[in-house]
Amino acid sequence: MALDLTMSLEGRNAIVTGMSKGGGGIGRAIALALAELGANVAVTGGSSAAAAEAVAAEIEALGRKAIAAQCDVSNASQVENLMSQVLTTWGSLDIVVNNAGVTKDGLVMRMSEEDWDLVLDINLKGAFLMTKAALKPMMKQRSGKIINISSVIGLIANPGQANYSASKAGLIGFTRTVAKEVATRNIQINAVAPGFIETAMTDALNDEQKAKIVKEIPAGRLGSPEDIAAAVSFLSSSLSNYITGQVLTVDGGLVI
Repeated sequence: MALDLTMSLEGRNAIVTGMSKGGGGIGRAIALALAELGANVAVTGGSSAAAAEAVAAEIEALGRKAIAAQCDVSNASQVENLMSQVLTTWGSLDIVVNNAGVTKDGLVMRMSEEDWDLVLDINLKGAFLMTKAALKPMMKQRSGKIINISSVIGLIANPGQANYSASKAGLIGFTRTVAKEVATRNIQINAVAPGFIETAMTDALNDEQKAKIVKEIPAGRLGSPEDIAAAVSFLSSSLSNYITGQVLTVDGGLVI
């Protein structure tokens, strides 16, 4: 069989969850990268549809089709409605990127049950619901790519983020298990674990805090959302057809 060495996603249909309110972030970079490679992309916001609508407009400006949806990924009925909208509009689903995530940091002894539940519901249960819904059409068509956005905090300890760490570590276990369950159906499920990325979250740090972080990164810099988008693009393409159940750490060497 001839090896397809292109990154083309022409004719593919994708869902990317978790557009940030600020209009930037990892979700936007991923959605635009997939669109630039030829995919039609449905994007979701959580509490507001405005962020998704802004990214959808950028996707359409690239000449691709877009769907903007307000979807709480921890709500099963909203996830099913999104899936129905995509399949009714485009007829198939080829790629899902579970990027939606939140943080509610605090030491365990002070962490409320509500903050624990919120983070686990969005970061882990959301990926479960989206994956479960996506597997129905993917198994029928015997092909599909699911990429879960985990974090290096799911691999290493970070005091004050027990809920976030648990959700991202759980996402890695979830990825590996489901990958085994559906591998014979030509569905590949992988995770990307970003390190410290230039987003609104790191923008809130002062220069001293940033310098301390960068000192720990062998590459000597923070990552960009586009660094994560590049990894997701590879895992969404035919170049990764024999890769499943893996965690691709994109962190400049932080956890070596």
